[in-house]
Amino acid sequence: MSMRTVAGRPDHVVVVGAGLSGLAAALHLAGRGRAVTVLERYPVPGGRAGRHDAHGYRMDTGPTVLTMPDIVQDTLAAVGESVSARLPLVRLDPVYRAHFADGTALDVRTDPEAMTEAVRAFAGPAEAAGYRRLRDWLTRLYRVEYAGFIAANVDSPLGLLTPQLARLAALGGFGRWDRAVGRFVRDERLRRIFTFQALYAGLSPRRALALYAVIAYMDTVGGVYFPRGGMRALPDALADVAARAGVIFRYGTTVSVLERRGRRVTAVHTAGGERIGCDAVVLSCELAESYRLLDRTPRRPWPLRPAPSAVVLHLGVRGDWPHTAHHNLVFGHAWETTFTDLVRDGRLMRDPSLLLTRPTATDPELAPPGRQLLSLLAPAPNLTRSRIDWDRVGPAYARELVDVVADRLPVLPGTVETLHVMTPADWRRQGLIAGTPFSLAHTFPQTGPFRPANLPGAVDNVVLAGCGTVPGVGIPTALLSGRLAADRITGVPAGGAPRIVDGAVRRR
Repeated sequence: MSMRTVAGRPDHVVVVGAGLSGLAAALHLAGRGRAVTVLERYPVPGGRAGRHDAHGYRMDTGPTVLTMPDIVQDTLAAVGESVSARLPLVRLDPVYRAHFADGTALDVRTDPEAMTEAVRAFAGPAEAAGYRRLRDWLTRLYRVEYAGFIAANVDSPLGLLTPQLARLAALGGFGRWDRAVGRFVRDERLRRIFTFQALYAGLSPRRALALYAVIAYMDTVGGVYFPRGGMRALPDALADVAARAGVIFRYGTTVSVLERRGRRVTAVHTAGGERIGCDAVVLSCELAESYRLLDRTPRRPWPLRPAPSAVVLHLGVRGDWPHTAHHNLVFGHAWETTFTDLVRDGRLMRDPSLLLTRPTATDPELAPPGRQLLSLLAPAPNLTRSRIDWDRVGPAYARELVDVVADRLPVLPGTVETLHVMTPADWRRQGLIAGTPFSLAHTFPQTGPFRPANLPGAVDNVVLAGCGTVPGVGIPTALLSGRLAADRITGVPAGGAPRIVDGAVRRR
């Protein structure tokens, strides 16, 4: 089945937004010989992968978990560059340190032998054997899904009717995530380690499709990485390489209107009164803003459902914190009720489970000498599910979260300096749907060809990119979204789209 593309030969493409998907689209388009202009309203690239500097600390205000570096490699390779030359990455070991409410802890490692021994010591030989079977299942699930479902443009649900669909069904991909993992490991603590990623998909593990367990493959099998200089180094490297390849960047530039002639956009107009002619446009801004510029919101049989949001604290502390890793999962006693609180009831977690990140464990230069930089992420209901007055409640809730961590991890030093706090109200002020940085939940009606399409249909030469469209939320998928948008403009280049097999780029 052929893939639909924009009409004509777009020689000059304007990309609106220099987030990860926009940067990826620009790189792939430049590598295919197109002239590209990127218009970004902020003074720096990154979009959701934001930054905030204060008091000698260099904070990442967006995603902190980087997986699948070969997708980054493929993005840079579009213009002949490489990760090794442009973006030094440190592979984290462990990928997480999981702290449980009963006082136990487990280092999650990607090496199969090391993790098998860790699970054996933690939960016994039967669970260790179950982990090896789970790891094999996650790997097979990923291999089936990647090329046909994650990294490909699909024009309609009929495009899914391939042999891969039958293989995915045979692997249990359309069952429930929690139940699928439970076939392999019974220890409830281990099940959390391989299902907590459902929060990224915006669902409870008991309701998320098992096919989304590929997210657990990406971190617990594929590995987690960190760039020197912080996560901002990723968009900075992509933008620098794109500029060297001839992409023109215009920062501090907001697009206000798309000029049309019939069903084609012929120019974009900026808030500063400038007209920039173009042959095609990639809108990588927030989905609602893209639809505003298009002056059209596509009809859907189901309303869009945003994912839960988060409160993120950035903290400065003294000491070296030897008992914590770069990424720490801090679980409470409750689990399923956590998702009930967030997703169904729209209330604060009564027994919080948190992600504590200490980037100075890998790069001490992100904080002043003798200090550590921490970020604490607490899932929270989005603004469509709750009426919480975050501007009033936020400061007290931030203090409460610090107390929770101090109670569960007694190594927390006495002096904690709150550097920066982001709540759902702050995300909303950035223009993010329902005040959530995680965009749309990955419910079945918002998965694959049922997710808002990257060809919106209102015009013939506009393509969408970003986490609100295909394939979804996360750093790897944002980068893939940019490549899929480029494919819609130029067609898939000769030699076919790249495949990532066991973490490595493969070309057909």
